[in-house]
Amino acid sequence: MLKLGWKAGPEQYPALELLDYAVAAEKAGFEAIEVSDHFHPWSEEGQAVFAWTWLGAVAAKTSKIHMGTGITCPILRYHPAVIAQAAATLATMAPQRVYLAVGTGEALNEYAATGEWPGYEIRQEMMGEAIELIRQLWTGEDTSFDGNYYQTKKARLYTRPEQPIPLYVSTLVPESAAYAGKYGDGLITVGGEEDDTYKQLLKSFAAGAREAGKDADKLVKMIELNVAYTSDEAGAIAAQKKYWAGAMVPALFNEKIYTPKDSAKNGKVVGEDVIKQKVCISADPQTQIENAQHYIDLGFNYLIFHSPGPDQQAFIEGYGRDVLPHLREAAK
Repeated sequence: MLKLGWKAGPEQYPALELLDYAVAAEKAGFEAIEVSDHFHPWSEEGQAVFAWTWLGAVAAKTSKIHMGTGITCPILRYHPAVIAQAAATLATMAPQRVYLAVGTGEALNEYAATGEWPGYEIRQEMMGEAIELIRQLWTGEDTSFDGNYYQTKKARLYTRPEQPIPLYVSTLVPESAAYAGKYGDGLITVGGEEDDTYKQLLKSFAAGAREAGKDADKLVKMIELNVAYTSDEAGAIAAQKKYWAGAMVPALFNEKIYTPKDSAKNGKVVGEDVIKQKVCISADPQTQIENAQHYIDLGFNYLIFHSPGPDQQAFIEGYGRDVLPHLREAAK
């Protein structure tokens, strides 16, 4: 079943303003909220809202919208037992409305906070172990875990939801998608790449799911799409450059770039042509509908729309009124 969500940008907006937008998103008809779980923003101009505090406020201020992280790195800045507890508590505050999405992180958040930044293969091994521990703790049983990276001694979660919490795994390239299929209840990725990349990614994801005895057709395939529903192209591009350009540079996810200043410096190489290619900027609802439908046709069933500006409230209301209903109707 198709789900349509809104991306909360804690790297851009102060906590209370972002909370008002979350309430507005539920009112406008968005079915989910995905919030970054970062220690640093992508730019010195940004914010650094703590995702788990903010999500607790969202749970208390809303009644039906789903919510989760996009994404949490549960291996360095956090011990996985802490993330298991955080997600479990949130899920008791918003029953059957919470998911957890995990990934191997960026130095911008993990190295900056811990001084540790192992290579990708090690981080992936750590994440597999972290997922195993999180799932064991969610059972509510005493958990004495003796892994290569994490240990617990009769750890137990005493506050847990009645229903299981879906756990999605981040994948940006086809090579890691099988891992997401094997370990996750779904995947989460980002838009703006060539179609062949997504076809290979979904194929690899399905293979990983089959290896683990799961049916990929029944799993979540979540994708975050950069959009701007506005006629102010210059304003939309300026917002992308000011707050998010660093995230468009692949090196940020691979290299030891750990300050917002360095992230923003790297982001200066991102030109208007790249932003126009990766972001659907248009005030025409049909253009926005066709952009989203393209990803649905590729095989994604959970779309998260991220709009940095220039007017977040106008985007939420306009998309909820002009775009979301048409996508739902087409999915029937």
